[in-house]
Amino acid sequence: MYKVFQKYMDCKIELSPEQSDRIKSLSVVKKLRKHRYLLQEGDICKQHAFVTKGCLRSYFVDKDNVEHIVKFAVEHWWIADRDSLMSGEPAKLNIDAVEDSEAVLISKENFDVICQQIPAFNDMVNNLLQSAYNASQNRILANISLSACEKYEDFLQRYPDLALRIPQGMIASYLGISPETLSRVRNQVMSRK
Repeated sequence: MYKVFQKYMDCKIELSPEQSDRIKSLSVVKKLRKHRYLLQEGDICKQHAFVTKGCLRSYFVDKDNVEHIVKFAVEHWWIADRDSLMSGEPAKLNIDAVEDSEAVLISKENFDVICQQIPAFNDMVNNLLQSAYNASQNRILANISLSACEKYEDFLQRYPDLALRIPQGMIASYLGISPETLSRVRNQVMSRK
């Protein structure tokens, strides 16, 4: 499992053997069975998670007990409740496994140490944060400006492999539409192909 994370870093940055060993010594590998929580709403998020296998999702449940999926994270993606992680306040999000999954976990304290001690890792993190910000901004724009059909087509274009792995109800939740609307939209999209 850790080898996947090491390979990911090797593609992004140059690390000395000592730096690689330091990061490994500050990391923990965790396996999660399908439906198991990495984080539950109300707990404090204390770690960054890098997915090495499987798929995780972050979501919240509203007052009407409806799930709203904020993010999916598959292999080579990071996930956390960043607000809770940075503020130390209780998490607003749940994070659980959509599939049997494995992740490399780095506590906030160890993550900060790595960023301070290894500038290349810090630069990688800053680039990832910028990409995540851009993706979040694009998602907000899509949610406020696109029709249900356009949202689904955008999702398929951006995440074609993910669309094959995620249950349709979860895709509907992520897109902010009902499962019935997604079913209708899927039929429209398929009829055009």
